[in-house]
Amino acid sequence: MEAIYKLLVKIIDGYASLRDKINKGWREKNSSRIREWKLMAYAFSKSKIGVLGGILVFIEVVLAIVGPIIAWEPYWVYPVINNPDLKLLPPCIPPWCTGSPLLGTDEWGRDLLSITLVGVRISFIISILVVLFGAPIGIILGLVAGYKGGVIDEIIMRLTDIFMAFPALVLAIAFAAVLPERLRLLLESNTMLRDFLAALLGLRVNEYPQIASLLAVWIAMILVWWPGYARIVRGSVLSAKEQTFVEAAKVLGLSTRRILFKHILPNIISPIIVMMTFDIATAALFAATLSFLGLGPQEPVPELGFIISKAGNWFPHRSYHIVTFVGIVLLIIALGWNLLGDALRDILDPRTRRAIEFTEGGEKK
Repeated sequence: MEAIYKLLVKIIDGYASLRDKINKGWREKNSSRIREWKLMAYAFSKSKIGVLGGILVFIEVVLAIVGPIIAWEPYWVYPVINNPDLKLLPPCIPPWCTGSPLLGTDEWGRDLLSITLVGVRISFIISILVVLFGAPIGIILGLVAGYKGGVIDEIIMRLTDIFMAFPALVLAIAFAAVLPERLRLLLESNTMLRDFLAALLGLRVNEYPQIASLLAVWIAMILVWWPGYARIVRGSVLSAKEQTFVEAAKVLGLSTRRILFKHILPNIISPIIVMMTFDIATAALFAATLSFLGLGPQEPVPELGFIISKAGNWFPHRSYHIVTFVGIVLLIIALGWNLLGDALRDILDPRTRRAIEFTEGGEKK
């Protein structure tokens, strides 16, 4: 654990040095903040579940970045056409057997491990983008509703209630079912956007109809993701706006925008960060669920939920290895982000963090 702490301290010092080069005197002005970051790093290094979650998340991020690059078989090639015997081969672990892939093949004879590397990139990008785009919508609406109150608060909260009244999965299915065709036309007319998304997802450009389906899943999830953030943020703002520092900012004549984003938001950011971390795991499973139901991309795109959905046709006799392995991949993705979020919840809470920072004897290490 000591190595983890030293690594995090080096990262913090490196960031501080970079900021100091850009803005002279930044390190000195923010010395207390840097010390607080190092205390958080120490608390994190003492959390076994946090370190485990961080390692799992790090592995996922690395595989998401390099996966499509190191995948040794093109996901769009179907070996079973030339050799029908390659269909649904079971796992083959040397030295007990040879001649087939380590984790077996799918119904098209593709190496399961190779196509899963591409699937991890797709799952990671979709879940990250859902949270990065869905959370700000809810955060902004929650800030405005909590700070303004009155009619504005009522309108925003009733809109939130409408979205939360429908089951999220049903609402997402409705949106995901009607959006792909419109998005496909958009990608056909916008080659720059098409090329960017293909590179981002690790897919070929001519897979743009399937990219449109992925975009539909992404947009559908964003539309059902923001209400939770709006409610959490509104509740935090109602408490924070009564604090002395907000009253002082009003007396100084600061604009509402500056009060919200420079004073209130930084003081309520901790539960938001924790919620975003948990939601990355949930979003990955939610996207896989939509693909499992047939609302995501189709052949030849190896989205994790779609891989499991197809394997269900031969389960359990011939495709048990596909369901098991891809299911474990999704489990590890969700477990990593949940463990990390659980640790961050303790670390970002000052009272809990202090309990971790002090040893049993009461002296800080």
